[in-house]
Amino acid sequence: MSKPIIAITHGDTNGIGYEVIFKTFAVPEMLDICTPVIYGSPKVAKYHLNGLGMDVNFHIIDSIKNLKQGTINIIPVFDNDVKIEYGQASKEAGASALKALDKAMEDFKAGAYDALVTAPINKNNIQSEEFNFCGHTEYIEERVGDGKEALMILMSQNIRVALATTHLPVSEIPTQITTELIERKVEILNQSLKQDFRILQPRIAVLALNPHAGEEGLLGKEEEEIIIPAIKNLREKKILVYGPYAADGFFGHASYIHFDAILAMYHDQGLAPFKALCAGNGVNYTAGLPIVRTSPDHGTAYDIAGKNCADESSFRQATYSAIDIMRNRRNYTEASANPLPKLFHERRDEGERLRFNIPEKKKEK
Repeated sequence: MSKPIIAITHGDTNGIGYEVIFKTFAVPEMLDICTPVIYGSPKVAKYHLNGLGMDVNFHIIDSIKNLKQGTINIIPVFDNDVKIEYGQASKEAGASALKALDKAMEDFKAGAYDALVTAPINKNNIQSEEFNFCGHTEYIEERVGDGKEALMILMSQNIRVALATTHLPVSEIPTQITTELIERKVEILNQSLKQDFRILQPRIAVLALNPHAGEEGLLGKEEEEIIIPAIKNLREKKILVYGPYAADGFFGHASYIHFDAILAMYHDQGLAPFKALCAGNGVNYTAGLPIVRTSPDHGTAYDIAGKNCADESSFRQATYSAIDIMRNRRNYTEASANPLPKLFHERRDEGERLRFNIPEKKKEK
């Protein structure tokens, strides 16, 4: 089997994107398991390497078709020089991040690579006429989703947390939580656990929206009127879903170890305990779409940009996860497309029921 081609967008050029990318692939073993292609700028890459004092080689290509095995490849996505200001948010840095994303989306549509890993962007300075989204997830869904709905999953070795709503102001969350939304998100999560993580019968926990799961309506009625009906409907579809659970007790008592994934109602309800539990080794996965896309579970980290102290563990794990999910999905698709032949034939007994073709036991002499 040929090594998978992993596309990497360089993210915000004033953040730690290039640092965690080069630290990840400075380890020779990483180049044994995949071929990385960075959508970015050789000049910016060299500037970061010089500033970090790192000696890492890369190969410049004009097209992913001309990539070189056994090394880091870079596709230039813009010709003009970009001013690098470590730790500063600038429109120039946002524009360069968007150019990398745009080119990566074009190449995915052309089937040029196997999976995508995105370095962090600044959600504010990337905004423009071309990018009017809350983040990577919504942008990628629009560009290459093929009408499918994305689901954000934060994952590590021991826990997976999906989000019913993502980048919303807290004041808007209750208006967005509906029975239909929860059902859709759980169905996407259930399918992803099967095809992307090879879990035959996933067990999914659903968190409550209100403290103490609403205390039977005393602290809010969303559980009784929205979340519980959604769970009942999903169980009728034979999905193993449970809840709603009060978030504090659920994480505080480590109840998550009994489930394959959790659906949180909003961003910080899921991400705050996730990041506390995963200690910088988490991965953000965009499920539900044709593309396999992962990213580290941190942001641009302006406060440490250029200081050579960024931890690349999350980015490296994001790369591992992208490769694993890509292979799991392909195996699932192949198995589903070619099911085993039926074990019974069309001979019927007196009750017109199909019966198994079991060979007769030979008589002992």
